[in-house]
Amino acid sequence: MFPMVTGFMNYGQQTVRAARYIGQGFMITLSHTNRLPVTIQYPYEKLITSERFRGRIHFEFDKCIACEVCVRVCPIDLPVVDWRLETYIKKKQLLNYSIDFGVCIFCGNCVEYCPTNCLSMTEEYELSAYDRHELNYNLIALGRLPISVSGDYTIQTIMNSTQIKIDKDNPLDSRTITNY
Repeated sequence: MFPMVTGFMNYGQQTVRAARYIGQGFMITLSHTNRLPVTIQYPYEKLITSERFRGRIHFEFDKCIACEVCVRVCPIDLPVVDWRLETYIKKKQLLNYSIDFGVCIFCGNCVEYCPTNCLSMTEEYELSAYDRHELNYNLIALGRLPISVSGDYTIQTIMNSTQIKIDKDNPLDSRTITNY
């Protein structure tokens, strides 16, 4: 009879422990009910990206010396650099530079190690396309500057959630967060 009593005691302890875990889960859920919703209507409202955001790579053709450091530091050997040696000036001349953003992991090594700073990261993150071949950007497509999210007058920009300021005088509704 003694093993049966200890079995019931273990069962009771496990039941209390399970109820405590469920109660902790409910408390976490209830703590989230006091928070404001952070819903962004994406095509019409966009978040301003952080300062060190790694978006599409911008390439400046005039600064590039075709050293291929970007290819060597890329973990997947992604940038394609075509060049020819000009014998009369003993320098490399860049012919073509391209990056396939369908394969790129946006690690930023190419930007970090470029000796001439001809590569930089932009805040552009809308790189979707219907055909994967459209994501292969040549030096002309890499050279175009993206439209800044903060400069686009057709889109209402929203600061990051840590930077949102809420007016305490107005009642809280869904428009309060976006109208800062």
